[in-house]
Amino acid sequence: MGISVVLLAYKEEENLKVLLPEIKRYVEQCEKNYEILVVDTAEPLDNTKGVCEEMGARYINQEEPGFGGAFRTAIKYATMQKFLIMDSDGSHPPKYIPDIYRKFNQDKCDVVVGSRYCEGGVSNDDPSSRVMSHLLNFAFRVALGLKAKDLSTDFRMYHTNQLKKTKLKCENYDVLEEVLLQLKLNKKPEKLVIGETPISFSKRMYGESKRQLVKFILSYIKTIFRLFWMRISYGLKSL
Repeated sequence: MGISVVLLAYKEEENLKVLLPEIKRYVEQCEKNYEILVVDTAEPLDNTKGVCEEMGARYINQEEPGFGGAFRTAIKYATMQKFLIMDSDGSHPPKYIPDIYRKFNQDKCDVVVGSRYCEGGVSNDDPSSRVMSHLLNFAFRVALGLKAKDLSTDFRMYHTNQLKKTKLKCENYDVLEEVLLQLKLNKKPEKLVIGETPISFSKRMYGESKRQLVKFILSYIKTIFRLFWMRISYGLKSL
């Protein structure tokens, strides 16, 4: 039993100093047993390790490249029954952790998303980023047959054992859609239950965004076609 709280960090030392105490405060309202895993870059770029040691978080260096590689590293080392991942830049306020936890348990979900776009959700991102995010979510909903409104955020709770059965390939943020499709295909013939609970998405506290726009867009275009073909191929095999 318990919750593995996961933060993927890339020069987030200052943000972690603020976030880690808040995460502890709110996750302790959910279950007595928990661990906090901070997956840092393969080669440390700041004092993230020192902050983790001071605040009782488990420090791990990622073993594969990119955001997707850091996510796979976190899945490998998570030991608790539930897996809660959130941004390490402060854009996901920890106060929503109990809401996600309640939704996950009460509705017996496979995944719960802290959503910007369900009723009551708010995004404080730049207008251009919001437009791109809505277009992206629409494209993936159609291509993958997933009904959740916010497929591109990583403020989520999963069952750890389900994650450990996935074989993820994406290196970038598109791993967030890839994992949902793999969970969906692994769950068949049962239906994958995705719940959403509203959050207010904030801008990062300290530092600059690590996303490279051109690389980000090209990666997503490629991934949409690959995952759509994966979905279709699975359907043909099951006929």
